[in-house]
Amino acid sequence: MSMTPPMPPPPSPFGPRPKQMSSLAALVALLSPGERVFLPGSTGEPQGLADALFHPAATALDVTASYVPGVNPVPVADFPAGTTYTSMFAQPTRAGDQASGSVRHLPLSYNAFARHMQQNLTFDTTIVHVAPPDSTGHCSLGLAVEFTAIAVAKSRRVLAVINSQMPSVADAPRLPLTAFDAVTEINAPLSAYGVGTASAEATAIARLLSQFVGDGATLQIGIGKVPDALMSGLTDRRGLKLFSGMLSDGARLLAESGSLDPLFKHTCCVQLGTRAYYDWLRERPDFAVRGCDFTHATAILATLPGLIAVNSALSVDLFGQANLEMLGGRMVSGCGGAPDFARGAQLSAGGVSIIALPATAGRDAATRIVPRLDGICTLPRNDIDVVVTEHGIADLRGRSVMERAERLIAIAAPQYRSDLADRWRDVAKRL
Repeated sequence: MSMTPPMPPPPSPFGPRPKQMSSLAALVALLSPGERVFLPGSTGEPQGLADALFHPAATALDVTASYVPGVNPVPVADFPAGTTYTSMFAQPTRAGDQASGSVRHLPLSYNAFARHMQQNLTFDTTIVHVAPPDSTGHCSLGLAVEFTAIAVAKSRRVLAVINSQMPSVADAPRLPLTAFDAVTEINAPLSAYGVGTASAEATAIARLLSQFVGDGATLQIGIGKVPDALMSGLTDRRGLKLFSGMLSDGARLLAESGSLDPLFKHTCCVQLGTRAYYDWLRERPDFAVRGCDFTHATAILATLPGLIAVNSALSVDLFGQANLEMLGGRMVSGCGGAPDFARGAQLSAGGVSIIALPATAGRDAATRIVPRLDGICTLPRNDIDVVVTEHGIADLRGRSVMERAERLIAIAAPQYRSDLADRWRDVAKRL
């Protein structure tokens, strides 16, 4: 008995169909040794991609990625021999990985990294993580745009992971199916972030921060216990505008409480929160996800009225400069978008650049207000207006070097203030 051959799929009305791969592993198998590959981070990383790419038997690649510490683990110990990994975040790695050249940390802010990509980099392949195609055959980049659109424009081919769980964001870049050389389809959870219960320190810091956020302010804030507590304390404000690197579930709380300006497009480069928040964002017209060349551009930030930029730090010294990257002599992160927003807030009419941090950290409750930085100076003193801990506010604007130190000592943990004052007197003798 003869068998009737299966009918081929009908031609796409949108152009040639990309090659269909059966799995993520099959998609990754298209990569050749030594290829220059770009991988998006945060919610732009498909679940399972790092496992498929980074294991001893995998193909050695020249990878550039925007993976974020704490969100996108990088299994450096499992890299195949010959792999090179470049990022503006220094992931926690083994001692010597940077010296060996296998891990390359570029000390660039988000805006500077976007410019570096536009001006200096090209890729063989970019792997994108997108929502299913719409009725016009276009796939939304969804929750994470950051550097992906730039990378696509600088790549000779694009491989797509189409995830049915990636929400289509109404105001986010969309790529036509015809832009993809090959695709695979998955139904996998997205990277998520749950902040948990706010600590007493976070609640106290948020209460102090709320004094700077009046009706109509534009707010930049990251994710974590302090940002979440701050958002919860702003539900009585009106006309707030959100313009940030990352946004999370607190944005939904403000929207549903009527606190947000209904005429403003609330914008970020990445959405990172809970599954319920992602579902809520689907096709909302009042939220936009854009590239870092827009969200972190000085020329854009300077035009935002009353931009209140709230960033954290690992330590702040008595000169008022902040370390966001190094802990215990090791690189643990990068500067991210903090330098961009700190400078943008200072250029904004009525803007304020704030560093908010608990006064102590770690099991030994070490002071985070220190005499002199023991790590990298990520934010110079001229880019910080205000420092806040649970013990108070140090408004440094218009203050002398001596006055700044006095105000910073006053918001340190009480048990460290005497020693900080003694250490500062030694420093001051040489000024």
